[in-house]
Amino acid sequence: MKYTFLLSALLALAQAGPVNHSHELQKRSSCTITTSNLSNIASIKKSCTSIIVDGVTVPAKETLDLTGLKSGTTVTFEGTTTFEYAAWTGPLIAVSGSDVTITGSSGHVINGNGAKWWDGKGSNGGVKKPKFFSAHSLSSNSVIENLNIKNTPVQGFSIYGVDGLTIDSVTIDNSDGDSDGGHNTDGFDIGSSNNVIIQNCIVKNQDDCLAINSGTEIQFLNNQCSGGHGISIGSVGGRSNNVVSGVTVSGNTVTDSANGIRIKTVYGATGSVKNITYKNNKISEISKYGIVIEGDYENGSPTGTPTGGVPITDLTVSGLTGSVDSSAQPIYILVKNASGWTFSDIDITGGKSSKTCEGIPSGAGVSC
Repeated sequence: MKYTFLLSALLALAQAGPVNHSHELQKRSSCTITTSNLSNIASIKKSCTSIIVDGVTVPAKETLDLTGLKSGTTVTFEGTTTFEYAAWTGPLIAVSGSDVTITGSSGHVINGNGAKWWDGKGSNGGVKKPKFFSAHSLSSNSVIENLNIKNTPVQGFSIYGVDGLTIDSVTIDNSDGDSDGGHNTDGFDIGSSNNVIIQNCIVKNQDDCLAINSGTEIQFLNNQCSGGHGISIGSVGGRSNNVVSGVTVSGNTVTDSANGIRIKTVYGATGSVKNITYKNNKISEISKYGIVIEGDYENGSPTGTPTGGVPITDLTVSGLTGSVDSSAQPIYILVKNASGWTFSDIDITGGKSSKTCEGIPSGAGVSC
């Protein structure tokens, strides 16, 4: 009887075939980060390629650490992500990896709770404020898309050491800071990065919508900027990398801002700004300058005397339309050693010329 039972059991196992672990493996490859298991985030990143961040409250002085993601990982924000207050420099979120996607599900919000830090001084003083999103060392066609962000304490996205990143359909809404002390709330800051595309985004803030300090092959396409300082290259100079090359800014709108488009290079510094194209952009409600290109930037203020150590060359501006406020200047240029400029189809109404331009290359097709 004993041998008959053993034989029957072996036959049953043989007929059942190999054990299928696919469900178990699939389960392990998908993980959810919640407030209660934040302490396990390191092991989650190691074992999972599909990660959900579900309504997390991040403790004070801690970073939602999504660095070192496995290649091919997708992170999806769901619900409302919030951050507890502390005086520190951040960042609140950090991401790195190869071929990763950071996205948001319908109805999610990533709330930086900026009003807890806003004091009108930004990163220039007052309480220490955390930068919002560190997008460093991303590569191989990584993507950040469909994020809904509110009220960053200071700068939004810090993009550094990146080679191959697309940011698409991201909203950064810091409009509450207009009346509540928001300052230095840049949308996207880029340094030492290559092959970056930012498109279809909405930025409402109190500083640069885009600021490129260094990098190559950068595209800023079909974005909406309001409330800040406009679309900027610079300031360029005084850093370890002082080269900006191969930039295209196209199809954007800038409204209710200090400037429309701006290039600023640092007084007495060295570097280069070259192969820059602006085309078919629109501006309105501009309070200072529609176009401003300066080579005299120093410690946050212009000196009034340009230096040519960071020459601006091979610059094309075409199809810029719109208006500036009555007290603003449509175009202001103060540069040295510039060459290869072409301006065409510039139609900016309103404003007045209060400053004299200097250094415009011969045949550029632009004047103040």
